[in-house]
Amino acid sequence: MKVVAAWSGGKDGCSAYYKALKEGFEVVSLLTSMQSEAKTNFHGIRSDLLDAQVQAIEVPVFKQVTTPETYEQLFKEALLHFKAQGVEGLVTGDIYEVGGHEERWLERVCREVGLKPIRPLWQANTTELFKEFVAAGFKAIVVRTNLSILGEEWLGKQLDADFLSEIQKMPNVDPCGEGGEYHTIVTDGPIFKNRIQLTETKPLSINGFGSLEILNFTVTPKK
Repeated sequence: MKVVAAWSGGKDGCSAYYKALKEGFEVVSLLTSMQSEAKTNFHGIRSDLLDAQVQAIEVPVFKQVTTPETYEQLFKEALLHFKAQGVEGLVTGDIYEVGGHEERWLERVCREVGLKPIRPLWQANTTELFKEFVAAGFKAIVVRTNLSILGEEWLGKQLDADFLSEIQKMPNVDPCGEGGEYHTIVTDGPIFKNRIQLTETKPLSINGFGSLEILNFTVTPKK
């Protein structure tokens, strides 16, 4: 089945994409919603860094600039664009219901455009998902935190066994950040032909959220 995969640059979308490939789906493109031409929504990842990711996994990306008011309309238009090209499903990294939308929003939207929702991570144990992600060889860095839960010192941390051990000591914090505790950018993994390294970063605090501003990065082909 031909599918398009939602992509924000973080671990959940990457995990879902990886699992979809292993399950035999043909991912023809990624779909990314942008808050501007320079950054993605939520994670604040630069557009050129997003491009480096998709070049590393050798799949095209469809970017669209949206606002909260236009998000659903433009999202549907993008899905209809892909449906016209023979796409039958949408892969997402949802583990639980998407925050900010009504219950079963994804099912409604997919039904209205005539695509099948495919959620490889749906309602899985988040500790096990974290362990699977790391064990598969993926590398991800924390780029955004809710400062009321995780302080600035978490920005720039790599997801690994030590990260999981530390976060499990904190009450009411989900290992995968499903409560909005943190967001990530994936820099390497088994599907990456190139390795991305963040070489210059700066932590920022904006409206109660910590953000890792990525000033420079390098891309190194794997041998």
